[in-house]
Amino acid sequence: MNRYPRNLRGYGPVPPNPQWPGGAKVAVQFVLNYEEGGENCVLHGDAASEAFLSDIPGAAQWPGQRHWNMESMYEYGARAGFWRLHRLFTQSDIPLTIYGVATALARSPEQVEAMKDAGWEIASHGLKWIEHKDMAEDEERAAIAEAIRLHTEVVGERPRGWYTGRCSENTVRLVAEEGGFAYVSDTYDDDLPYWLETGARDQLIIPYTLEANDMRFSVSPGWSDGEDFFNYLRNAFDTLYAEGAAGAPKMMSIGLHCRLAGRPGKIAALRKFIAHIQAHEGVWCPRRIEIAQHWADQHPPQQGLRPSRMDKPEFVETFGSIFEHSPWIAERAFDLELGPAHDCAAGIQNALCRMFRSASEEERLGVLTAHPDLAGKLAQAGRLTAESTSEQASAGLDLLTDEERERFTRLNTTYVEKHGFPFIIAVRDNNKASIMEAFHRRIDNDRETEFTEACRQVERIAHWRLRDLLP
Repeated sequence: MNRYPRNLRGYGPVPPNPQWPGGAKVAVQFVLNYEEGGENCVLHGDAASEAFLSDIPGAAQWPGQRHWNMESMYEYGARAGFWRLHRLFTQSDIPLTIYGVATALARSPEQVEAMKDAGWEIASHGLKWIEHKDMAEDEERAAIAEAIRLHTEVVGERPRGWYTGRCSENTVRLVAEEGGFAYVSDTYDDDLPYWLETGARDQLIIPYTLEANDMRFSVSPGWSDGEDFFNYLRNAFDTLYAEGAAGAPKMMSIGLHCRLAGRPGKIAALRKFIAHIQAHEGVWCPRRIEIAQHWADQHPPQQGLRPSRMDKPEFVETFGSIFEHSPWIAERAFDLELGPAHDCAAGIQNALCRMFRSASEEERLGVLTAHPDLAGKLAQAGRLTAESTSEQASAGLDLLTDEERERFTRLNTTYVEKHGFPFIIAVRDNNKASIMEAFHRRIDNDRETEFTEACRQVERIAHWRLRDLLP
């Protein structure tokens, strides 16, 4: 099976209404990453110093050496930045989700106590704040297990949420496989939570952000002024708030770091943003675990047809009749590079139509001649396919007068004699009068023009048939 694993479709053109508590127009969720003491450092048994997310431009790792300046910047986050942020959010009565690196939490007992006293959620940010991309699968699985063990020991309860950040291609699957997480956040691909099927488990994904994130103070292109940070957050919020007011509420994630947003010149922007959102009605500021609980309750996993996961017999059985009496189209479409984007009506129609369009003229003619005459003898004898029977009935072609039936028969005969295939029209786009008008208009076309139009109508018929099966 030629299958493409990435999901480029998501919720499609009409995402679900999350039905946030209290009818909120937007859910604004603040995350504080607690990494200080868990970063790369030779004191922690790592091969080199840290080089990521600090105020040192162009920092590089120092192999085998401690980087005193880098260490002290991380220490600022624990010593001063955390407490400044703690005061801001407790005074604003906004609860946080902490992404806590387990080894960092173990080295910061006072901060952990303050997090718990504030009622903040402490989710797992992995065992150490290091890269995982080159980890062997068994090594990463063991690191996940140790992160959970140490987190539970330090915090007093196991984490219910997970975010690695510097993850591998295996991370989400391995965390879901562990089975104890209400959500995983190692994605950046949506404005709403969604369910991801991983093995036998439906894992809730709550996407995170790297753009509404103070990390942009430490990267290029990024921000050097707190006003840039405030303006970006305000513009994002205003856009999402307006969408929510129009009936399509979303989620806004905001990522913070103690050593970045905890600096005086940066936290001022955050304080302005909090004042901005608190001036609006209908803003919900939950912890991530509360979003997970709400989504699981209001939007549980839904099982439906998933064409990209079907084997060939099931695929052909399901879609072989979409093009009238032409299962070979579905047989060929099965061999295309299908993926989650094809698990909808538009996706399968595209795959089937590709095979129809790339077929020889003789093969396409065979599809056209497989279609019955409109209101013809097969219909009268009750020998149409179920799809054709329903379609013709939808336009009232099963309730013709004798005069109307005789007129259709005469036109069908003339049309077939001239063009070599039946008159084809997507009856669900029409009614009896518009079908008759199209019959008279098209019957005098040349064969090439009419062959092209008939093929277009066949694809339109497929569109409607697939809408009956798939979202």
